[in-house]
Amino acid sequence: MTAQRVCSAVGLLASLLLVGCSTPATRVILLPQADGTPSSVVVRSNNDAEQVLNQPYQRASVGRGSPAVDRADDREVRSANPLLFSMMPPPVQRYTVYFEPGGAVLTASSRITMESALRLAVVRSGSEIVLTGHTDTIGSGAVNDDLSRRRAQQVRDLFVARRFPAERIEVVGRGERDLDVATRDEVDEPRNRRVTIEVR
Repeated sequence: MTAQRVCSAVGLLASLLLVGCSTPATRVILLPQADGTPSSVVVRSNNDAEQVLNQPYQRASVGRGSPAVDRADDREVRSANPLLFSMMPPPVQRYTVYFEPGGAVLTASSRITMESALRLAVVRSGSEIVLTGHTDTIGSGAVNDDLSRRRAQQVRDLFVARRFPAERIEVVGRGERDLDVATRDEVDEPRNRRVTIEVR
C-alpha cells in the first residue's frame, strides 16, 4: 500500500480498523480500544484463507494468497492518520454512587460524585449512559431486584432533570447479584448498595 494511504475507517467494538485501498493488497490494522478491553477481527482473503487480529496494532496484508500478519508501528500509524484518531470516541468514564440503607437516597458523599457525572454527561456530545443498580444482601431476592432498579431509576431521573436525553440512558437492576464485597445473606454492607454509572 503506497504511503499507508487510508480510504475508510470502520468501528469495531470501539476499536478502529484502518483499511487501505491500493491494489492488489489491502491492509487492516487493529487499533486498541480506549478502555483497554480486548477486541478482534477476522480478515479473510479472496480464497477464504483467514487470519485473526486480536492484539493492538496487528496488521494483516491481504493479496491473492493467505493474509500475512505482522505488527504495525503505533507511532507511525498515529502520525499517518491524525484525522482518524481525532474521530475516536473518548474513553468510557465510570462513577459509583452509594445509597442509604433500605431505599433510594444517595449518601452525602455520593451527591458530590453525582455532580461530577452530571457535568461530564451534559458536556460530552452524543454520549450514552448505562446505570446498573445493586443492593446488599438484606431482604429477599425479588425485593432487592426491585430496589436496585429503583436506585438506578433515581439516578436516571437526576440526569433527565439536567436535560440529558432520556432515550440515551439504559437502566439495569442487578439486585444482590454482582456484590462488590462478598458477604453472607442478610448482611448490611454499604459498598454493595450502589449504582454504577458508565458515560460512553
